[in-house]
Amino acid sequence: MDIVTAQEMYERDRVAMEAAGLDGKMLMENAGRAVTYDLLRHIRKEHTIVVLIGAGNNGGDGFVIARTLLNLGYDVEAWQVVPDAKITGDAEAHKRIFQASGHPYRLLKSSEDLNTSLGRADVCIDAMLGIGVKGRLKEPYVDIVRLCNEKSIVRLAVDLPSGVPADEGQEDFEAFQAHYTSIIEAPKQSAFLQHTQPYYGEWSVVEIGIPPKQLPDPRRRLWDGADVKRTLPERDAHSHKGSHGKGLIIGGSPLMPGSVAMTARASLRSGAGLIAVSTDPEAIPAISPYVQEATFVEGRDGGQVPDLEGYDGIAFGMGFGRDSKKENVVERLIEEKETPLLVDADGLYLLKGFLPALEKREAPTVLTPHPGEFAHLSGLSIKEILNSPFSHSKNFAEEHGVYLVLKGPSTIITSPDGEQRVDISGNAGLAKGGSGDVLSGILLSLMMQTEDVWDALSNGCFLHGTTADLLVQDGHSKVDLLASDVIEGLSRTFRTFSS
Repeated sequence: MDIVTAQEMYERDRVAMEAAGLDGKMLMENAGRAVTYDLLRHIRKEHTIVVLIGAGNNGGDGFVIARTLLNLGYDVEAWQVVPDAKITGDAEAHKRIFQASGHPYRLLKSSEDLNTSLGRADVCIDAMLGIGVKGRLKEPYVDIVRLCNEKSIVRLAVDLPSGVPADEGQEDFEAFQAHYTSIIEAPKQSAFLQHTQPYYGEWSVVEIGIPPKQLPDPRRRLWDGADVKRTLPERDAHSHKGSHGKGLIIGGSPLMPGSVAMTARASLRSGAGLIAVSTDPEAIPAISPYVQEATFVEGRDGGQVPDLEGYDGIAFGMGFGRDSKKENVVERLIEEKETPLLVDADGLYLLKGFLPALEKREAPTVLTPHPGEFAHLSGLSIKEILNSPFSHSKNFAEEHGVYLVLKGPSTIITSPDGEQRVDISGNAGLAKGGSGDVLSGILLSLMMQTEDVWDALSNGCFLHGTTADLLVQDGHSKVDLLASDVIEGLSRTFRTFSS
């Protein structure tokens, strides 16, 4: 499923009308009816419904939605919140159809009249503003949005809640607070941003007849379960432990042995054939009982980097510490140009001075920061990253030739050529120490078992988050869930998504 900006959505509409010959009024009818039937799961026959209709395409959709609901026998008040002169083009055509169907509408003259209707309503449908909104709301929208948000009613939005920007990068806004949003054709960037996503509530996407083969590729898409089932590698009946990758994990310390232990165990639970751990010798007694299947290797010349020959993938940084004296480990790993390298946690802090050298590596380099770690690497503020994660991730990955996994409620996975995938699996139970270490182990394992690193990273993020979701659905809560629980829950997830 593609993720689009406002401009890319406009381009899709243009292509549908010009290249495919679809009439704008037909697309609006398709959109309004598709949204109506999507919203019906939140509406009951006994509900009183207020539909708020603005200008532009969103308002035209509103007339179709109100007409369809009335035709189905629902109790609907249609409120046009802008003057008649503002209703033009395809929206005006659907307004005429609405009137010709024998349905009345109310024209907003004062917010007090609308307040009375909202006070009687059970459901409010926001079809006021669409993807073209920039900046803060103006009257009458700001007053209407405030009225709706303070009412104890079910708030439903069409495409995106009024006032929410479609694109990343805008921080100052006021918006309709939806419980559910029916998104038309493709989710917009703001459905995945920390400060805008909450306004959507739950959401899903409706298809309106735009032919996908004619559309330009935004190189930005949502990665879901169907993608995982399609790309997750099958286990060959005649394979052996060497067939599934020999991985090396460098990290851990006497005070932080658990991080590297969880990475190793998660990697083995995700199918890795062999895992070796290079850590401080004092940490081995704490790690070995937890992950008996792993072996331990000694570093060369008294350090923590062993002979790197013969490994199919290396993960580095978890629990390693940030002492600048350890930077020689980073330098040595970057010099190993032919083995895929994943860097996480403390490794990311040590890596900053070596970023220019990454693009010289021949094998893939994967960085897995959360926003704070990415701020350290990029020199940006956390606020800047959260406001525009798509563009900052893309710029960084392209500049340094790396795969970047920017972790969060919506994890953005960016390839060295700037293509992006988003994983929205997972829940607040993952907001605990150790979750990132487990993810690194899963990613390392899948990187070694999958020819396409891009698919491996996308699948690994999905499997990690989905395991947390399945555990919370069955026995755990978001409060008690531990990173180690996720490791043990992987078996269920693999059974669900493996072919």
